[in-house]
Amino acid sequence: MTEQFDKKDIEQALEKLKASWGWLIAIGIVSLIGGFLCFANPFAATITVDYIAAFIFMLVGIGQIVQAFSVRGSGGFLWTLAVGILSLLVGVMLVGNPIAGAASLTVLVGILLFFLGAAKIAFSMSMRPASGWGWVTVSGIFSIVLGVLIFAEFPWAAATVLGLFLGVELTFNGVALLLTGFALRNS
Repeated sequence: MTEQFDKKDIEQALEKLKASWGWLIAIGIVSLIGGFLCFANPFAATITVDYIAAFIFMLVGIGQIVQAFSVRGSGGFLWTLAVGILSLLVGVMLVGNPIAGAASLTVLVGILLFFLGAAKIAFSMSMRPASGWGWVTVSGIFSIVLGVLIFAEFPWAAATVLGLFLGVELTFNGVALLLTGFALRNS
């Protein structure tokens, strides 16, 4: 069964969104401040990213372990338990040695950028001659260049890249929220 929205539903949703313009601006300002703090001290931001990743790994690990015991006897117990224990251990290791954790996460990001860039380029070649394929290629090349820069400057990169990436994300998020909030206020 498909649900159709009538014009009234869309108008009500838009009115609720317009009413929240102030919150969007406030969150945008907080996000911008967070981005600027990341740029001011990328090392501290990198360590923060490490701790956030550690917390997520530990939370997922605990959840997997609990879930493993809830499906005991269904055939997936050992695999689910093993994944949970491994996730929990990764989280504990990230907390125990945040510098090594930041280095490991930076290596993973560098590898991910290489593969993501190659995938984007391959995809862009498959969509040729469609409009926009060149931009996908440029994006793929940019991802590969970022990966190269991470590995070319590895000791420095491990201490700062994750924090700088977080700063970029928070800054762009803040700008997008501010622009959306002001556009809603003026509409």
